[in-house]
Amino acid sequence: MKSQKVQQRSIFGMLITLGVVYGDIGTSPLYVMNAIINDNGSLGKATPEYVIGCVSLIFWALMLITTIKYVLIALRADNHHEGGIFALYALVRHRAKWLIFIALIGGAALLADGTLTPAVTVTSAVEGLRGIASFTVFSQHPRLVPITVSVILLVLFMIQGFGTAVIGRSFGPIMLLWFSAIGVFGVLNIGQAPEILKAFSPLYALQVLFSPTNKMGIFILGSVFLATTGAEALYSDMGHVGKANIDATWPFVYLTLTLNYLGQGAWIIGHYNHAPWQSATNLNPFYEMIPVNLRIAMIVVATLAAIIASQALITGSYTLVDEAIGLKFLPRMLIRHPSNVRSQIYIGAINWLLCAVTLGIVWIFQTSARMEAAYGLAITITMLMTTILLSQWIRMRGHRSLSLMLLVGFGLLETVFLTASLTKFIHGGYLTLGLTLAIFLIMVIWFFGNRRRLQYNQANEQICLLNYRQQLIQLSHDDRIPIFATNLVYLAKIDRQHRVKRSILYSILDKRPKRAKVYWFITINETNRPYDCNYSVDMLGTRNIVEVRLNLGFRKSQHVNLYLRQIVTTLINNHSIDTQRSAYGTLHPRLVGDFKFVVQNQQVMDLANYPAMPQLDRFLIGGRVLLQNITPSPAIWYGLEFSDVLEETTPLFTTPATDPTLTSLTVRHAMHPQRGKPYHAKSSDNDD
Repeated sequence: MKSQKVQQRSIFGMLITLGVVYGDIGTSPLYVMNAIINDNGSLGKATPEYVIGCVSLIFWALMLITTIKYVLIALRADNHHEGGIFALYALVRHRAKWLIFIALIGGAALLADGTLTPAVTVTSAVEGLRGIASFTVFSQHPRLVPITVSVILLVLFMIQGFGTAVIGRSFGPIMLLWFSAIGVFGVLNIGQAPEILKAFSPLYALQVLFSPTNKMGIFILGSVFLATTGAEALYSDMGHVGKANIDATWPFVYLTLTLNYLGQGAWIIGHYNHAPWQSATNLNPFYEMIPVNLRIAMIVVATLAAIIASQALITGSYTLVDEAIGLKFLPRMLIRHPSNVRSQIYIGAINWLLCAVTLGIVWIFQTSARMEAAYGLAITITMLMTTILLSQWIRMRGHRSLSLMLLVGFGLLETVFLTASLTKFIHGGYLTLGLTLAIFLIMVIWFFGNRRRLQYNQANEQICLLNYRQQLIQLSHDDRIPIFATNLVYLAKIDRQHRVKRSILYSILDKRPKRAKVYWFITINETNRPYDCNYSVDMLGTRNIVEVRLNLGFRKSQHVNLYLRQIVTTLINNHSIDTQRSAYGTLHPRLVGDFKFVVQNQQVMDLANYPAMPQLDRFLIGGRVLLQNITPSPAIWYGLEFSDVLEETTPLFTTPATDPTLTSLTVRHAMHPQRGKPYHAKSSDNDD
């Protein structure tokens, strides 16, 4: 389990929470009000009525979605202290088969939207230099901002493989400074237009949606929603810091965010009708309300906060992918632990894919204003999917009425946000939706392609291990055949009736008999609990045939060799199997012998040879095999790269395809025993 020092409410845990959880939502003041001004045209059109209404919308969006839905409700839906859409799905997946589509859509959208967060936050922070006289070069040369952002992000992605535990310790104090600063600057500016405090009334939020001063109408919610984009990350990061620390820190974060939005609104009201500002379209009220002599220092802190937000999204993507792999939603990928921090993982393939897409976004859009147009669309989809899963979780706990209220209430609210965000599609939202669709398609192909493959295997290849028990015992004691391995290990999916794929027993008995002292058949099950690690053993009434069911949580390492050696030692000590003493070796006494792991990779022949197969099955199975061939092999995934491994290729279909057009022309028989001459038989077809 995770460190109790971090999980329990404490000053240390709360400081870590500020650095880990709130990076995304905490940096939203950098761009939300800027997007709202741009939606209406220019600063001169941001009337007090419009500004008060928009700030009210932000305040109540944070109250309803972040505070009520996520902090008060979702954090209670923890899967053994883990949160996030996949952890939530693991809790409720037994309730209905269709829920898997909800989880896949939500997870794909969350991964896609994560590519925009580093780009938009760091760009928004660096763009503050354009308003400083000594940095006019950033205004004169527009490409300097994307160049600077690209360098910062590239360095950030490059250091991921070395582990970020050391620099991570400074995240909490930096974010504490950030939230304190934005709150203070917000308070200092509220005095310019005290009427901004009317924003606490939801009446102004409703009025602005239908006010003529609002050029966007209800679609202004697409920009307002940007203030809540870190709420899903807040839920996903619960396992790192514990819900007690999130409960304790969110009021402080919410207060400082509210004060800053009020301060920005007050500054806009105080300047919208001033001649030098009326036609301004490319300014950020966040930086404009800060005194000039403190602006550079604030830009530095904002950039550090943006980097922290990016770091949180990058590591969050690793965690999300790791959970998806455990739930069989994504192909296996190499996962490393670059530090001693248990929760910190590194997935190289995801890191560099994120890097490429994020840098591409920086150079495609180049300014934060353009990025904001594409930002937030996909995350509304994730939030809507989380609402559906949450309603199922509440219903599972026996609260049907509350479940319906949550589904209808938040479902309608987030549907409105989603509809409003769809206006961003032609301005860049197509990018995040395209990424969402691509990730979703990969997940569908991998998960359902694997299911269809298993169904074909179960129909054609499943045989009972018990029927071959005597042969395995005799082979193990047959001195005429040389020993192939002391422990011969097959990673196999064996059901409760002891049925196994025919190809496994064919490998042992038919190809070239593989004699071993002990035959191991290991089934690995992913459980709903994140960190489960237990096993059960069935000796099948023998001393040399062992079925092992290894139950691992969806966030647990699957390095089989580490677990197996421990299991073998336990069985020897319990006298369930014979000792495997060796006369040779550097360690004495050596009770455990050598291991030979056999991993079978299925390949598929040309699916065109199977016309009876449904087109959908053809697509899913073919796509699954393609993904399998371009991702790490099972030997690497199960941590066997330094073990003695035999990889065997087996066909997916054991029944060969037949061609009805094939006909016999001539058959030459053996010598006729009575007539003493060869006998020829011709087919009914014409010979040449």
